[in-house]
Amino acid sequence: MQFIFLANLPQAIPTVADWYYQEWGAFNPNLSPASIAANLENSLNTDELPLVLLAMDQGDMLGVVELKYREMAMYPDKEHWLGGMYIRPDYRGRGVGKKLIVHALEVAASLGVRTLHLQTEQLDGGLYKRLGWRPVEQVNNKGIQVLVMERDI
Repeated sequence: MQFIFLANLPQAIPTVADWYYQEWGAFNPNLSPASIAANLENSLNTDELPLVLLAMDQGDMLGVVELKYREMAMYPDKEHWLGGMYIRPDYRGRGVGKKLIVHALEVAASLGVRTLHLQTEQLDGGLYKRLGWRPVEQVNNKGIQVLVMERDI
């Protein structure tokens, strides 16, 4: 498995936008694949946030995760976020997500990030808890109950 920046494979933007829309589009009627793609175009970085990482295997995209800046307005003091974690359904349960998160932590550390935050609809913390993320609190974010978590790097 290899990891590459979306900035180095911008032709993958439509696929990532479609994945995100299929996964989260129902939660926000203002989302469209085009609006998601436009947002991803603002994350075509390799040495600063926001950025997007892709998990690849022999040219096949398996998943994606983002390192973001101030994702939740209700937490202006929490600057650095992991988000947009998506693994293709046919690759879930195979360790791709774990490897992608570990790589994202390494990239964040290389950029000087000391603490990452995330929000998840899995209120028990799921994979993130198993990887050492600590729950901060459960909140309602735009009508959806989420667990906010953090991890020191």
